[in-house]
Amino acid sequence: MKKYIALFILLFISGNNQFCYGASESPAPPAGAIELVTIPKRDNVQLTIYNSADLTLVREKRNIVVKEGWNWLQYSWSNTLIDPTSLSLEPKERKNQIDIHALVFPARQRELARWLIYSEYSGLVPFEITYLTSGLTWRSFYMGTLSEDEKSMGIKGYVRITNNSGEDYAEAQTRLIVGKVHMLDEIAALARRQYPYDRPFIGTIVKHGWSRSVTNEKVPILGDMPQLGVMFDGIDFEKKEIVKEGLSEYFLYTIEGKETIENQWSKRLLSFEADDIEVESLYKYDEGRYGSHAVRFIKFANDEDHNLGETPIPDGNVKIYGLADEDGYLSYVGGTSIKYIPVNEEVEMNLGTARLVEVKPTLIDFKTENYKFDPNDNSIIGWDEVRTWKIEITNTKQLPATIEITRDFGTNFWTLESETSYEKYDATRIRYNLTIEPRAKQEIEYTVTTYHGIRQDQYNQ
Repeated sequence: MKKYIALFILLFISGNNQFCYGASESPAPPAGAIELVTIPKRDNVQLTIYNSADLTLVREKRNIVVKEGWNWLQYSWSNTLIDPTSLSLEPKERKNQIDIHALVFPARQRELARWLIYSEYSGLVPFEITYLTSGLTWRSFYMGTLSEDEKSMGIKGYVRITNNSGEDYAEAQTRLIVGKVHMLDEIAALARRQYPYDRPFIGTIVKHGWSRSVTNEKVPILGDMPQLGVMFDGIDFEKKEIVKEGLSEYFLYTIEGKETIENQWSKRLLSFEADDIEVESLYKYDEGRYGSHAVRFIKFANDEDHNLGETPIPDGNVKIYGLADEDGYLSYVGGTSIKYIPVNEEVEMNLGTARLVEVKPTLIDFKTENYKFDPNDNSIIGWDEVRTWKIEITNTKQLPATIEITRDFGTNFWTLESETSYEKYDATRIRYNLTIEPRAKQEIEYTVTTYHGIRQDQYNQ
């Protein structure tokens, strides 16, 4: 069956009079013979999709013909994931002549609501209908292309929008929200309830001077009191709230133009494009973090100096390519996933194991010395361990390779002899920062002495 959202004007017949209520009293919900007049399709629609929650705000604009006096507008959303508690209707013109009196959910009917409107004007009026729905999601992904010298990169950002809401959205303006929201209710769960507002309610309902006490019963709007007319508009039945974690964590992306997003389809859209982003191509070797292979990184910042910085960059997957030849063919360099990158923040993208840069450490000598003995039982209570390492770095690229080599000694008590300069990274590690020429090898050697037992006390002294 075709999944759809439909909006109707109800013209209901009572004798020879089409409407039989005055402006001072509201009509009861329609009963008996009802003629449904289909309203024209949406004039336009706007989707605002959150990527951190299954939540989309839909804003529809429709031109509706109203009559002077009371009008019933019927709205249905068969087989969709609309949250009925979020429905709202507003005239965009002649607001001082049109009163949205109530929103009614008929008893024992699913996916259907009726607005009661009183109009002092007869004719065509543009209205906006807003609601929350589930089933629309988006995710980002990126494609970067390195320059031949690997000092700059062009990048294209895309979003893939997937629609499983049950509704086709034709010619929709699409906006994307980056940031997290906390939901008191899940929209999909609200959409799938048997009846709108179908939840336990305890308290007293007061409206238009009429009151009723309710204790632990489910209250369908006008479900068992059609003779009382519309009495429930404006009552808070534990409606959802969206609690923002921080406005600074939000950013709104607007996709240029309009796109048709059909149900059960995904669509890829270009979100941004930037050229000549200054980057640093970097290799790292750290057995404790990356194992026995060098790992390649691309480093840049989301700021104006790098031809970026206008917007945050949402989390997503990145694939980086390099130019393979003079004809512009591309070769795959590596890929990774990135987290949300705020404006002016630096990022290092881990592109995986390096193919053209190799680091090979070899233990070439080991000895122990400076033993200390307990004078009482002659047991060993202190000693030194001396290791000599050779590290061979091979660069088979046609470009220089910048590499960080981190060595962890596993103790705070050590001394190092090395002809190659290094920096002390923290209490247990050192780091070499090297640049290896194209198609070249380089070797470094160091001797590290670690202290054990009472030799640690002597080391401190």
